[in-house]
Amino acid sequence: MSAWRPRNRSGLRQWCIGLILATATVAVASATAFELPPIAQPASGEHHPGKMIWADLVTPDLVAAKRFYGGLFGWTFRDIHGRNTEYAVALLDGAPVGGLVQRALRPHRHPAWLTFIAVKDIVAAERSVLTHGGKEISQPRMYLQRGKQAVFADPQGAVFGALQSSSGDPADVQALPGEWIWSSLVTSDPREAAAFYQAILGYEIFDFPSDDGLEHLFLATDNYARASSNTLPPGANTSPPHWLNFIRVSNAAEAAAKVRTLGGQVLVAPHPDRHGGMVAVVADPAGATFGLLEWTGTDSSEGAK
Repeated sequence: MSAWRPRNRSGLRQWCIGLILATATVAVASATAFELPPIAQPASGEHHPGKMIWADLVTPDLVAAKRFYGGLFGWTFRDIHGRNTEYAVALLDGAPVGGLVQRALRPHRHPAWLTFIAVKDIVAAERSVLTHGGKEISQPRMYLQRGKQAVFADPQGAVFGALQSSSGDPADVQALPGEWIWSSLVTSDPREAAAFYQAILGYEIFDFPSDDGLEHLFLATDNYARASSNTLPPGANTSPPHWLNFIRVSNAAEAAAKVRTLGGQVLVAPHPDRHGGMVAVVADPAGATFGLLEWTGTDSSEGAK
């Protein structure tokens, strides 16, 4: 739930640069003609603008990615075959938690996770992003069951998706182990970045005091903390701003060890989080980076999935 300190700075910087390039591939994959399943099953009728409601992985090896994430989190997969795209919906106990899309990547482009943030009106969100200095990577596209989605970059360069769900947004409940629990924006100017997302998504912004000299801001809607905006840690100033997304685990140390066993890398070793949990930053065998968060809190208002 917080900023983190890199222990493998050169590799982390290479990944961050590759993230921006790979996201263009995510956008291309999203534009391919095939249908995506609804976000809320059954339809919820709820709308929670600013909530992180979906994540897609672009990877050059779908079979290997399924083996890794299935082994690490117990995910199972439902394949969707498009005309030029192979896509798999990741499931935890039968409920969708994300998507994996296979795409050949050019040199210097790296696999990446892309998180989609809920919006009520994708056209209004697009207009607001452009008005406030953001850039459009992929124009809004309609999927009959999923809804309308687009991909943008904020003024500092961090890439994110926006999704107007046809079936409504998932309910605000505490994430279970194996589900996405938190998103951190790591950026050069957290306050300026937070103001951008507040303008387009209506976030409330809260300061979180700390003694590390870095700025930490919470972004909240509906009385739930949705994400944080954090200063790039010392030594990472050459890394582009980016979103880092965390999956809840029961034991961060054990999960990190399992990442290595399954062929992934531990970029930031498990260490105490300022909120009382344990966090780590890891990469899958192809290089896509994500966080692990061991969280013992029970108050869902502290951060809903």
